[in-house]
Amino acid sequence: MSSPENGQSPVAVITGADSGIGRATAVRLAAQGMDVGITFHTDREGAEATAAEVREHGRRAALAAMDLTVLPDAAQVIDRLAGELGRIDVLINNAGTGTATPFLELDLAKIRQVVDVDMIGPFLCSQRAARRMIEQGDGGRIVNVTSVHETQPRVGAAPYCAAKGGLGLMTQVMALELAEYGITVNAVAPGEIATPMTGQEDTDVRTEVRRGIPLGRPGDAREVASVIAFLAGPDASYVTGASWAVDGGMLRMGPMAGSHLDDDSWRRP
Repeated sequence: MSSPENGQSPVAVITGADSGIGRATAVRLAAQGMDVGITFHTDREGAEATAAEVREHGRRAALAAMDLTVLPDAAQVIDRLAGELGRIDVLINNAGTGTATPFLELDLAKIRQVVDVDMIGPFLCSQRAARRMIEQGDGGRIVNVTSVHETQPRVGAAPYCAAKGGLGLMTQVMALELAEYGITVNAVAPGEIATPMTGQEDTDVRTEVRRGIPLGRPGDAREVASVIAFLAGPDASYVTGASWAVDGGMLRMGPMAGSHLDDDSWRRP
């Protein structure tokens, strides 16, 4: 990805940027000189707060509502934001949802909702972004936010695990097919991160104890955003098709153990 030749700042579009990892990423990329397109589902107030932080860094921000259960129409938002901001250089597929429902109790509507938001939506949004990047002719970056459950199962999360696993493998196929256009595609796989999705908005992670995570605490959204920002920037120009775990070592324990152990006895042989 090279800098736009017309002097315009590079543009990133981030789905689900009204809170959590999405907001932290928007602010981080703005600090690195990017204008930012922000999508949100229902929390317009949160999206406006993200936009205000982006503008504090002297960058432009554009907002659009997006409901990834309304497909394929929702993916048109990528074109709308790219049109408003003049181009698109980076797409961060961050919007997500999940379940805590036993496999035998899941109904088709819930399965489809999770898979649409977590896998089919990113698929269609990436197509829109990649076509624009190819037309622009100077490459681009796509980063898919998956999860440690991209590779490891969790009880009660069958559709979520299926969707994140699919998104992880889709990332690898995209990387192969889009490389000839100078577009890199990578995944970031967070563990437990203090966000609204985990009921920990504005939590000081340094005060939280997680016995089963080697680093002993949940992660902060800004710690995930820093890895996303690296993959979205020029220093990651030779990185594609990879999945980057940001999990405090959880995957080394197994995600079920990592979030459920309540003592430190595992640390001793």
